[in-house]
Amino acid sequence: MTLPGAKDEDEALLAALRARLAAGGPLPAERALADALSVKRHRVRAALEALRAAGEIGPSRPGRRAGERRTDELVRVTNSVEVVELRLILEPGMARLAAVRASPMEVARIVRLASTDGVQEAGAADLAFHEAVAAAARNALAAELYARVRRIGRDVRVSIASSAGAGASRLRQRDAEHRAVAQSIAARDADAAEAAMRAHMLAVKRRVMERLSPGLTAA
Repeated sequence: MTLPGAKDEDEALLAALRARLAAGGPLPAERALADALSVKRHRVRAALEALRAAGEIGPSRPGRRAGERRTDELVRVTNSVEVVELRLILEPGMARLAAVRASPMEVARIVRLASTDGVQEAGAADLAFHEAVAAAARNALAAELYARVRRIGRDVRVSIASSAGAGASRLRQRDAEHRAVAQSIAARDADAAEAAMRAHMLAVKRRVMERLSPGLTAA
């Protein structure tokens, strides 16, 4: 039996979660959300499941199993070029799936996040866009692999700091590449979405190679 007022409280919780999604970036873990919103964790879990059922967020990520190789260990055996190469393998396919599977709300979020709003830090804005595309692909395994790859890529032992001269022109170019992906997803054009993401990731690879070895052209 639903208690009086419980439905209103559930709607208020859903509204609070949607507001956080609209602000950009991934949602915190259930426990952190429950603490931040001053509600029981089971209510947060139910609200998240409702959002997943509506296609407003991607599938949940399973916890790390015993014996799984830790991210810290993977960082020690890779480098920034390998990270970008793996992203180049994963992300065009996820963009293709997103063009077919994304809900209208997910499409709207991808389109909005394609342009840096000037409030978020540039790196955080980039991550939010790519995570939105990954979530809209609706493939839990791919999303989990992608999340691990991005965590490895952000590690200081692997990441490459942006050059001082990148500035506004580089940000405009990146946003243009993101918008090409977003517009293709919005048009439900899987081929174009895959091609646009591949072009973007090839550009990312070229910049990584240039920072490592100025004048060297990436394959």
